[in-house]
Amino acid sequence: MRHGEVFNPERVLYGRLPGFKLSDLGRQMAEAAAADLVDRARPVVRVVASPLQRTQESAAPIMAAFGLPINLDERLIEPANRFEGKRMRGPGGALRDPRNWPSLVNPARPSWGEPFRSISTRMIAAIDDAFHSVDDGDVVLVSHQLPIWMVHRSLAGERLAHDPRKRRCDLSSITTLTLRGNVPAEVAYSSPAAALLVPANDVGAV
Repeated sequence: MRHGEVFNPERVLYGRLPGFKLSDLGRQMAEAAAADLVDRARPVVRVVASPLQRTQESAAPIMAAFGLPINLDERLIEPANRFEGKRMRGPGGALRDPRNWPSLVNPARPSWGEPFRSISTRMIAAIDDAFHSVDDGDVVLVSHQLPIWMVHRSLAGERLAHDPRKRRCDLSSITTLTLRGNVPAEVAYSSPAAALLVPANDVGAV
């Protein structure tokens, strides 16, 4: 599951910076995701979140709904990024500053942050451990847009380099995986908070 909308009035790329919490709308999104799991009678037996505030706050309604603690896993965290704390577009945006251009030379790696392959490797390792951490039932992992999208592209056999504008990973969306043999496979995608996305601010993702 991806976290909900973040309170980000300056519209900066927040990355791993501390203090970025869910907005009021983001909390509604997290509630919608938890309600979706309850309505579908998903047998949730464990909840794991990245260490960042916005994912733990997004996991809280699931914790409450199923009476579970929140476990933390560093491998689910947002990738590091050289543009954290900066506005990317518009007047004064980082993309217009020639001093930042050397960080943009290789979008296929990418040159501005953690390599796509590194993100995919740590995420799939966390997923594999989650599968084997319970005897039965669902484990909900609460993470971030790019890490979740790297899992999707890896499991689909697609190139990890991509156009960020074309990611299918809405705020508070749920990407469902299962094990086929010993290999994770994606089986479903849903956006329980779809009705709340129109007014949402989703410009801070890496």
